Amino acid sequence: MPNHLSPLGIFHTAVSILAVLIALYALIRYGKIDPATAVGKLYITLTAIACLTALPIMKTGHLSAGHGLAVIVLVLLPIGVYAKSIKFLGKGADYIQTIVMSSTLFFSMIPATIETLTRLPISHPLAADPNDPVAKMGLLILVVLYIVGVLYQVIKIRSGRKATGTPDSTVTLS
Repeated sequence: MPNHLSPLGIFHTAVSILAVLIALYALIRYGKIDPATAVGKLYITLTAIACLTALPIMKTGHLSAGHGLAVIVLVLLPIGVYAKSIKFLGKGADYIQTIVMSSTLFFSMIPATIETLTRLPISHPLAADPNDPVAKMGLLILVVLYIVGVLYQVIKIRSGRKATGTPDSTVTLS
């Protein structure tokens, strides 16, 4: 079977897969993608490279929704990185950072899901196009996983605060 990916497409795909694997490792190991850790920094770097390399790839000859998602992820990454530095977010900064970082993975997974379902297996892809019922079901599963994952992370942050005696509504002074 012929390879329908350009060299940039191959590089983009490899970096994207690695970023997703790093994110999944972080989520399984630490329960979140933390920009302060080495794993979080690697995820951020690989995700930024994946988004930047996605921009010049135009399978249809023009900009697509995937390009828009790449831009959204590029906007969200610095918010996730610096959320804890934004004073007015206060105790909400942990929640914002966690939700934003999870959202970068979610938005990255939308085109990944569609591309995978419309390209594999090479001889007979599972979905004909993004509107195929299989593709829609894949995206629905992705949305459910995102919602469940974010809710789990929020509950984990909240229970961690209760365990340390630092409720969300209390300001602690060092």
